[in-house]
Amino acid sequence: MAKNPDRESAVIPRVLSIAGTDPTGGAGIQADLKSITAAGGYGMSVITALVAQNTQGVRSVHVPPLDFLKEQLVCVADDVEIDAIKIGMLSSQDIVAVVSEFLTEINSDSDADSESEAASHRTRRSIPVVLDPVMVATSGDRLLDEAAEEAVRKLCRQATVITPNLKELAVLTGTPEATTLEEAIATAQHWAEDAGTTVVVKGGHLSSGAADNAVVEPTGAVYRVACPRVDTENTHGTGCSLSSALATKLGAGHSLPAALEWSTQWLYEAISYAEELLVGKGHGPVDHGHRARRLSVAASSEPLRHFTSLESTLPAPRPHVAAAGSHTQRLWDLTGDAWEQITALPFIRSLGEGSLSPEHFSFYLDQDAQYLSRYSKALARLASMAPDAQAQLHWAGGAAECIEVESALHRDWLGGQISTAPSPITNAYTDFLIAATHGEDYVIGVAAVLPCYWLYAEVGLELAGHNHPEHPYHDWLSLYAGEDFINGVRAAIAIAEKALAAVDEITRERACRAYLSAAFHEVDFFDQADRRG
Repeated sequence: MAKNPDRESAVIPRVLSIAGTDPTGGAGIQADLKSITAAGGYGMSVITALVAQNTQGVRSVHVPPLDFLKEQLVCVADDVEIDAIKIGMLSSQDIVAVVSEFLTEINSDSDADSESEAASHRTRRSIPVVLDPVMVATSGDRLLDEAAEEAVRKLCRQATVITPNLKELAVLTGTPEATTLEEAIATAQHWAEDAGTTVVVKGGHLSSGAADNAVVEPTGAVYRVACPRVDTENTHGTGCSLSSALATKLGAGHSLPAALEWSTQWLYEAISYAEELLVGKGHGPVDHGHRARRLSVAASSEPLRHFTSLESTLPAPRPHVAAAGSHTQRLWDLTGDAWEQITALPFIRSLGEGSLSPEHFSFYLDQDAQYLSRYSKALARLASMAPDAQAQLHWAGGAAECIEVESALHRDWLGGQISTAPSPITNAYTDFLIAATHGEDYVIGVAAVLPCYWLYAEVGLELAGHNHPEHPYHDWLSLYAGEDFINGVRAAIAIAEKALAAVDEITRERACRAYLSAAFHEVDFFDQADRRG
């Protein structure tokens, strides 16, 4: 099998899926290719079986001749350097044997006579192999005969990682099906040690409130990834999709825990919005493209609507912290679109549920520390411009609290390790605030800083129902839903109401636009940890 001597690794991982088909696109090869693309890879496919199925079930299976399977595998490997392999449906002992031989050849030193030292190094590099051992249907029916099951057990030892569901883990290990994630992890630890293969334990079929996943290493080490359960029947192809995304991230050089973190979060979003696809009459597919479409919208350079029309396409809910009069009520009424976007963000949802990864939260806090250092300058400028002592004291106190109170949360969580670089999103937001407070009228600056008070309080109070002493982000939720912060928000709203009442309608229109600009900066600010990759 030929190797490409010019490229040791690609920026875009080239991932081969070896699996069966699904004409409705929710599972099998079709789901694999969508998942590989969503995870940032280039997908290739070798068909093991042509399956006539839809969201309601399988009708028939046609298995091409083994020689044709071999020819497909050789054609790919002769021409393309493969960075990762995902294996799905293998319906017979003979098919397993062909795939096993292929893995042996592609990871062998058969190209030792290559004149290129780099090519020789590539030959020795083991290609990550993710095996999704398709052995048991969701109904519980066994899909393979005993000989094929045994062949799959042996193939597991050639894989980098296997991703069985709980029924398949029970079949592989010859043990009763686990009823808790802890039981499944214990079973996987024995299997991983014996087989020398890492196992990803999936909690999606459990009945608990969480659907956590876990990496179980042959050493017995466990890395658990939190994931909330989504109440939906649209889960067709989740196993295919997770394993393909996982293979792609491994092919890109990510560690297995990092690959599982990303794949779990991506699939959670895909499941959460699956119902909107309206595909099929049975168990519908997940929305593989939701994250990509969401980020495409976030990257749009289209001017925001409020610069041409001061209207909200969506009604704002009743706020937890009330407006102080007609002018601030108008500001809140214009917040509907921004509020809908904020509450729909995966970051906000997982923050409330407690499933947000510590890495994402750390990035957010780090950027928040960057933000507060400049936000305090904006508040200090307002204090110097304020027309009365009450407003002066409020803004000056807010500037001090940015450094004293809220920064304590950053120091405690980050251990004092705050970066010196704001992200482009943080930089754009703080540049806007400095311009609004240092180059505009007082009321414009007041309107610009108000969302950081009001929207943060609304988010904190909206998520407060999830809070408890053991919540991983208890301190954050407590701070922004706490009475001290809420009192400061009420004061800021009252000052804004007074400032807006004192100016003409044209200036109030400019203040509304400044307020909405800041509100949409808040959307981007909350979303930026998830956008990183």
